[in-house]
Amino acid sequence: MKTFVIISDSHGRRGAIDRVKGLFAENDFVIHLGDGSSEMRPYSFEDPEKVRVCKGNCDFSYGEEEFVLEVEGVSILCCHGHRYGVKWGLEKLAARAKELDCEIALYGHTHKARVETVDGVLTVNPGAIGDYTEPSYAYLVIHQKKPTVTIVRL
Repeated sequence: MKTFVIISDSHGRRGAIDRVKGLFAENDFVIHLGDGSSEMRPYSFEDPEKVRVCKGNCDFSYGEEEFVLEVEGVSILCCHGHRYGVKWGLEKLAARAKELDCEIALYGHTHKARVETVDGVLTVNPGAIGDYTEPSYAYLVIHQKKPTVTIVRL
């Protein structure tokens, strides 16, 4: 069993990261999906295998454009989502995930928490941890190749 804390769109609000950083040690992976990637730099330098960071459309210097994680036999596409037009639909994101043989696609950008299966791909948006009104993150568990996702409101 592997566990993930998935955050996105902190937008310079370090206090938002501080609210969940206690969870980092308790989980196997911490993924930041962009727009505020530089706030994760100290954590990713400390443990680069555990903490992975995407670059969002508001990030200019830090993070990966996208990457694939292989965890317990499950392939996961991680990206910010802006390059796939996620504000207008998830079809392009799902197509990219399938192209890379991924069963799960994690994305941010929209600031809206959402878990949905699109064309056989589980898509997960943790919402915006830096949102002033409805901050959230996602908790993902993969056990025996089965993903379980919970959106956690702060």
